[in-house]
Amino acid sequence: MSDPVTSIRNLGPAYEESLAQVGITTAQQLYDLGADAAYAALLRNGTKPHFIGYYVLVMALQGRPWNDCKGAEKAALRKRFDALKAENHDTGLSKLEAELDAIGIIKKR
Repeated sequence: MSDPVTSIRNLGPAYEESLAQVGITTAQQLYDLGADAAYAALLRNGTKPHFIGYYVLVMALQGRPWNDCKGAEKAALRKRFDALKAENHDTGLSKLEAELDAIGIIKKR
C-alpha cells in the first residue's frame, strides 16, 4: 500500500478528496502522473480552475513550499496553467462569450 496523497507536503485532505474523485488515491500515483496531467484530470472532472491550486500542486511534487514560486518561474507556470485550462475546462460559454468573459465584458455565470 502506498502513502496517501496527504503525505506530500502542502497537500491536505481537500486536495486528496478531489484527486480521489479522478482515481488518484496515492502519493505514488500522483508522482507518476505529474502535476499537469493530474490537474487536467481535475479540470475535466469539474474542478474550478485556480492558478494557486495548480502551482501548489507543482511545488508540492517538487518538495518545495507552496509559496516558493516567483518571477519567471511563476510566469512560465501561469502559461502552462492557462493552456491546461483552455484544453480541459468546459466553461459552457461559446468561443465569443469566452473571449468577452476573458476581458471582463460579460458576467461570469
